[in-house]
Parts: sequence; structure tokens; C-alpha cells
Amino acid sequence: MVSAAEQMAANTSWAALGKATDLRNRILFTIALLIVYRLGTYIPVPGIDANALREFMEGAAQGIGGILTMFTGGALGRMGIFALGIMPYISASIIVQLLTSMVPALEQLKKEGEQGRKKINQYTRYGTVLLATLQSYGLAVSLQSGDLVTQPGLFFIVSCMVTLVGGTMFLMWLGEQITARGIGNGISLIIFVGIIAEVPAALAQFFASGRSGAISPAVIVGVIVMVVATIAFVVFMERALRKIHIQYPRRQVGMKVYDGGSSHLPVKVNPAGVIPAIFASSLLLLPTTISTFSGNQTSPIMSTILAYFGPGQPLYLLFFTAMIVFFAFFYTFNVSFKVDEVADNLKNQNGFVPGIRPGKKTAEYLEYVVTRILVLGSGYLAAVCLLPEILRGQLAIPFYFGGTSVLIVVSVTMDTIQQVQSHLLAHQYEGLIEKSQLRGKGSKKRGRKGAARR
Repeated sequence: MVSAAEQMAANTSWAALGKATDLRNRILFTIALLIVYRLGTYIPVPGIDANALREFMEGAAQGIGGILTMFTGGALGRMGIFALGIMPYISASIIVQLLTSMVPALEQLKKEGEQGRKKINQYTRYGTVLLATLQSYGLAVSLQSGDLVTQPGLFFIVSCMVTLVGGTMFLMWLGEQITARGIGNGISLIIFVGIIAEVPAALAQFFASGRSGAISPAVIVGVIVMVVATIAFVVFMERALRKIHIQYPRRQVGMKVYDGGSSHLPVKVNPAGVIPAIFASSLLLLPTTISTFSGNQTSPIMSTILAYFGPGQPLYLLFFTAMIVFFAFFYTFNVSFKVDEVADNLKNQNGFVPGIRPGKKTAEYLEYVVTRILVLGSGYLAAVCLLPEILRGQLAIPFYFGGTSVLIVVSVTMDTIQQVQSHLLAHQYEGLIEKSQLRGKGSKKRGRKGAARR
């Protein structure tokens, strides 16, 4: 039997968007803030030599011009005020989440409800300022040493740091406003818009290479087929669930005995989302990033590391896969799906897995099930991120066609569409409730009139 809620969700149409005023206002608010973000990527940091920077970035496509430029929406390539992007906030939030699962004081703070959540968010903002300050200082010094500055000196370093840290904090505020008053997750949408905004230029460059003969037509068709197949595979895997059956016993309330119900605990094949791919890519591109900023001052040790761990090298691909698998398991069991907490919640709600004792045995069973699921989930993540990476290195395909970017775009799109549908569903519920209330009032009036006639 299909429930009424499921039937209503199936009948939800996008035509109802015009009637849902609150949802329309949320969407317009989100679009307006994302436009502000895009405009900010074109405002340059003061004191930058634009011509020298353009030549420098053309030669740094594999390191800085890759994942970091993609995550900043091209702001790093233009050295805009949002050059650091939202990555310091993402790194700080992940670090705080990991510390919350390992430090007892922070874990206790998380259980204190709204006040504890506000305190943890405050620590995350402090961490964002610290990371952004360190990164902005390194970026300012690197720009100065690379002769990309018109007037080098202490004043440039301070002004560059203030501008970049302020840009990151403003982006963090934009993301929080979108999450609270807009639609979707603000931080994810900022990364999503940054990727999508640079795709047309990447497509133009890709097709221009095909017209010039640098890339054969067969390769172009193959890349398009690969991207479409990757999107379909990501959608299928992101919607895949493992349902664990949960049984609730009979309960007595006063003189009445209520029958026990049954439900299921959904476990995603990929509970960690895109976090493992982002972390692994960022860490592995760090040596290339440092070398591109250091210019001709690369040490012999750094040259050796780049020779073996540069993008497309066998050791790079091997460690990329290993780190994706590691972060998938680590982030799932420590942040996104903590089996001990899930088992305690089921025990407190009098729920149990049939044939498994509540408490410790349930936690062991959940760990066993999630571990087996993560073998498939981490393999899926590694395949999606690795195979396009190999083809990109061999065929000189732009970074925006890689597995990490496709994974982020598809995941954020699915999450945003799901939230829009939830708002539309809630709007339909409100309409049904209003109609039922009007019908109830009308029936009461008709009943009174009938009684008067008699």
C-alpha cells in the first residue's frame, strides 16, 4: 500500500511553484546571493600584476589551476577577493566534527542541544579565521616571491591578508544566509555555482582543441559519453540504500494495548558524500600547489616528490584511491553514521533488529553491515574519481570533466531538488488543510440552516 504522503509526492508538479509564494521567495533570495558571490570573484585583490598573473596561471593548470580554481569559481585564477573560496570554512567544519567525535568535552557540548550547537559553530568560525589567515599569508608571500605584485612589501602582505580573510568570512556568511533563508545548503551551492560557472569556458576550450586537431573527434564523443555515463552512475549510487529492518514491541497505555510496529533504518551506500574525494584531492595537490607558487625555487626534495606524486603518475593514483577509501571509512564511522549512537537511540525508543539484542550487540551488527556497505561505497567513490582522472591526464581534458566535479555537481543538484520538492509537498499539505477547514465550516452552516427550517 502506498501512503497518502507518497501519492502526493508523486503527484507534485513544478507548476505548483507559482502558487508557493514562500518557496519562490526563497529561490529568488538564493539566486540573488549567488549572483553577489559571482560578482565578487571578479573584484581583484589590490596590488596584483594582472598580466603576470595571467601568464603564471596558464602554466599552473595542474596544481592551482585545477581543483582550487574549480572550488573558487575562477576567483583564484583572477586573484579576486574570494580567492580562498569557502574551503577554509569546509576544512574547519570537518576538523571540528572530527574533534567532536574524539574529544569528550566537545562531544558532551554537542549533546546540549541548541546552545551546544551554537558553541560548536562559534569554534568553527574561529577555526575558519585561523586557517584563512594562514593560507592568505602563504598566498601573499608566494605572490610576492613570484614577481606577481606591482609594489611588494609589508603593506601588500597585510592588505592581501585582510582582503582574502574578509572575503572568506563574507562567503561563510552568504552560505549561512542561503541555508537559513534560501533553498538548499548554502556552502554546497557556492561550490556548485563555482564549478558550473567555469564549465562553458572549459567546454569552449575543449571543442577548440578538437577543431585545431589537438583532440580527435572520437575522443570528444568518448568524453561526452563518459560524462553522461558517470552522471547516471552517480545518481543511481547516491539513491541506493540498504534498509535494516527495525521492530517495535507492543506497548500498553492505560487500559489499551497497541500493536507493535515495524520500520526500517536506511543506510546509504555512500554515507560520507563527497567529503572523501574533496579531502583526498586537496591533500594530493598540495605539493604541486606549493611548487607552482615557489616558481624556480623548487628544492630537489620537492622535485622528487613531484616526479612520483604529480597528477596522473601511478603513485599519485594509488594514493588517491587509498585516501578516498580511508576518508570514506573514517568520516562515516566518526561523523555521519556513529553506530554506538544509533544503537543507543534505537534502545531508547524500544526498537530492535529482529534476532539481535539491543545495545552493544546491535552496535556490532550495525558496524558489520555498514562496513560491508562501505566496501561498495568507497569502491564506487574511487572509481568515479579515478577513471576520469586517468583519462583527463592522458587526453588533456579540462579538470571540470573530472569525477570529483561531476560528483559534487550531481550530489548538490539532487539535494537541492529534493528540498524544493519537500517545500512543494508542504505547500500542498497546507492547501489541503485550509480546504478541509473551509469545508468543515460550510457543513456546520448548512446543518444550522436545516435545523432552522424544521
